[in-house]
Amino acid sequence: MDVFEAIEKRHSYRGPFTVQAIPREHLEQIVQAGMLAPSGCNAQTTSFVIVDDPNLLADVVAIVDKPVMADARAVIVCIVDESPVYHGMAFGVEDCAAAVENILLATTALGYATVWIDGALRLEDKAGRIAALLKIPEALSVRVILPLGVPAEARSQPQKRSFNERAAFNCFPRPAQ
Repeated sequence: MDVFEAIEKRHSYRGPFTVQAIPREHLEQIVQAGMLAPSGCNAQTTSFVIVDDPNLLADVVAIVDKPVMADARAVIVCIVDESPVYHGMAFGVEDCAAAVENILLATTALGYATVWIDGALRLEDKAGRIAALLKIPEALSVRVILPLGVPAEARSQPQKRSFNERAAFNCFPRPAQ
């Protein structure tokens, strides 16, 4: 699958997963795609924990408590270092977002599905609880988790607004009439 096909097919999958395991080779390949993403000043501030141990996975699933997590065969936990890297500025969130997008595309290209979970982690200290469970140093924070698996249901990307509604050459596009 080429990159444009992966972009077109990528979607946020919140359905059930099959029981098919994801080989570690694929998990490494997916995370390596995230590691190849650009980062501010090449500081490479995003780290990852791949959870595929069934007992540990069950503990993460219990913390997040989202239906899509129930059948996940693995979870990628994206960890951010918000230390300043350029004139007192940190780019951890931006670096993480770039890495996650690469992971989403690699996941799609390999025939798996996932969804970007971020907001739910900010409630009830779920991110902190996952960080403690995975022994992540206090200076770092859990920012995104990605449950992965083989989708049990066919889904597709929702309709996107047209190019002319969202983009233009040389000036801001006018809103649709």
